[in-house]
Amino acid sequence: MSFSGKTAIVTGGSRGIGRAICLELGRQGCDVVFNYTKSGDLARSLVTELNALGRKSRAFQADVTDKPSIDAMVSAVKEESGRIDFLVNNAGITRDALLLAMKEGDWDDVIATNLKGLFNVTKAVVAGMIRARSGAILNITSISGIAGMAGQTNYSASKAGVIGFTKSLAREVASRNITVNALALGLISTDMTERLSPEYKEKLVHSIPLGRFGTPEEIARIAVFLLSKDARYITGQVIQADGGMAV
Repeated sequence: MSFSGKTAIVTGGSRGIGRAICLELGRQGCDVVFNYTKSGDLARSLVTELNALGRKSRAFQADVTDKPSIDAMVSAVKEESGRIDFLVNNAGITRDALLLAMKEGDWDDVIATNLKGLFNVTKAVVAGMIRARSGAILNITSISGIAGMAGQTNYSASKAGVIGFTKSLAREVASRNITVNALALGLISTDMTERLSPEYKEKLVHSIPLGRFGTPEEIARIAVFLLSKDARYITGQVIQADGGMAV
């Protein structure tokens, strides 16, 4: 899988799964641009790691919910690189609560980041892909958008929306040689899951047929395959990487 001479944008790339995807793309020869909101130190260290791989990299402090800042980021990447070959919509948040206890702001924040943010970034990028008649888009979703999870009506709704968005856009742009797929994740070892109590983590592990959490590196390798030329006949699909949790 050679990505030499190609450019990717990864949203929410400074930590966790996004960071792993950025690094895997870099290892495969891709120049990588990513955005972040607060973790400036992590963003700078990632740029250093990518540069050490011989890749061009740039980090933008931009919130996916802020359309003007996203438009400015995408315009800057187009001006510097000439084109954007790959987009990974990874940015997302959770605000878990049972529906009766959920605050309106928690609903709005999750929908704005996970769904409206997806719209903002993809719309800014896809026009250039259509003109180039080439590109690959990967949207990170969750098994919560497939199976539903108690206490996550906002998150599940947003991630189910990502799946619908993926399938519809795949139909719209297939004639321009652009693929659009979604990667539905189960429980992955990140900063978020590390904050869970050992007892609760043990309970969750018992719900996974493979008996463990996934790793960001495993997800990154799957993601990069779905962007690669080896996956050019795959579009409009939702690939579950969940250890069998939602079988």
